[in-house]
Amino acid sequence: MPAPPTVKPFPDHMAIEQTEPWTLALASPSQTENFGSTIGRRLQKGEVIALVGELGSGKTTFVRGVALGTGLDPHVVSSPTFTLIQEYFGPLTLAHVDLYRLKQSEELADTGLAEYLNGDFVVLIEWADRMPDAWLPDDYLSIHFLHTGKNARRVQVQAIGPRSHGLLRAVMSDSR
Repeated sequence: MPAPPTVKPFPDHMAIEQTEPWTLALASPSQTENFGSTIGRRLQKGEVIALVGELGSGKTTFVRGVALGTGLDPHVVSSPTFTLIQEYFGPLTLAHVDLYRLKQSEELADTGLAEYLNGDFVVLIEWADRMPDAWLPDDYLSIHFLHTGKNARRVQVQAIGPRSHGLLRAVMSDSR
């Protein structure tokens, strides 16, 4: 059984550079996809995005946008709920992880996720709140999706670590 990736435990994460949450309103699924595409255009190999939100809040729609922004066909993206991890190959290799069915954090070692966190992939983790903090790298972008209406969402984006801080600054600049 593979060991979890070598990362600092939870208390050290609190000492890492964090941004204040950036909140924006998304009025439709197409705006959610466009937001993902904006981020996708800025991604580099090795970046991790932790996605949190209830069922139907736009996480997979966002991942479709990321795929589009990285040069992939967004129609290849589907929720990996039953397979846990989907790979999408293009200019960047995306690992789309869905931890919805994870019942105990101990099961995470059996998913193969540690191999994806080695820096060769862009890793997008749906239901990242089900993941033990020790598995999160020192540097990642956290995005929380909240329902605000039938198709409307509010997202809160926070960068943890300097690399993600630079990514967030660039995305915020692109969004103006």
